[in-house]
Amino acid sequence: LFSPGFQVAPETKAVMKWLRSIPFVLSASLHGGELVVTYPYDYSRHPMEEKMFSPTPDEKMFKMLAKAYADAHPVISDRSELRCGGNFVKRGGIINGAEWYSFTGGMADFNYLHTNCFEVTVEVGCEKFPLEEELFTIWHENRDALLNYMEMVHRGIKGIVSDKFGNPIKNARISVRGIQHDITTGN
Repeated sequence: LFSPGFQVAPETKAVMKWLRSIPFVLSASLHGGELVVTYPYDYSRHPMEEKMFSPTPDEKMFKMLAKAYADAHPVISDRSELRCGGNFVKRGGIINGAEWYSFTGGMADFNYLHTNCFEVTVEVGCEKFPLEEELFTIWHENRDALLNYMEMVHRGIKGIVSDKFGNPIKNARISVRGIQHDITTGN
């Protein structure tokens, strides 16, 4: 996941430990500078290839999660190509991260590969560093989309894996036929 010789910062190690200790299932990373929702993988399977589609085994689920956000966002769902993010209109406001640009060490890839958490990256606005007076508008443009995305936590299979006595089984492996990506039960 990280390049050889890459030094992991202490705060990054702390977040990695935190993510492994709590059974999160859904998260989003909020960025600025564009209007689009990206999903894993962010790192191309072919590191020498830039802008190469690199899907996870859960491609359909990630597209559904990204669309849940994009469709509820008033500007991302706007069909105008003459605005920030307009080049993503034909894609529905979403894109596979590596197809947009490939990079190593991203949270969405880490979460997918090392935890049970599915994460998308949301580019929440056109300005990389918005002015304070723009934050209120950005919040209102993203509020309903964030809520819609959070509701997606109720999609999929959920329940308790237990032994014959009803005791929860810690770290039980759960496989879905046709998807080469297992998850494990929490504590």
